[in-house]
Amino acid sequence: MQALYAVDVGNAHGPAALSGLWGSLLDELAEPVDEVVTAEETEFAQEIVRGVLEDREGLDRRIEAASENWRLARMPAVDRNVLRLGAWELVYRPDIPGSVAINEAIELAKKFGGAESRAFVNGILDRIAKEVGRGGRRKN
Repeated sequence: MQALYAVDVGNAHGPAALSGLWGSLLDELAEPVDEVVTAEETEFAQEIVRGVLEDREGLDRRIEAASENWRLARMPAVDRNVLRLGAWELVYRPDIPGSVAINEAIELAKKFGGAESRAFVNGILDRIAKEVGRGGRRKN
């Protein structure tokens, strides 16, 4: 999410955003890390960043269609990028349960977003999940 944010606000370009993020996180560590980032986790993060950037326009259309009366440009940058990440997982990763993709996006929104980010992200991703046949979090 942080790499997507960096690309979105113009501080980075594509895959370099992710490698720059890994480097800065490792540089900031004053103490040894209990858990090392695995090659599988790094590969998954790269897949997400690459996938979101490749279909950003399509994801943005889905997000705007699912958000009632909100243009993407008016959304906070954190929320916008959490939504892109969650929408990408819902559309392109059927191996990830829809509820898991939505819950993880909500956790990112809680950690990095504003007071209303959690509910905002939840509502939009729930609509997208239903649209793509992934159920959403709430059953009607």
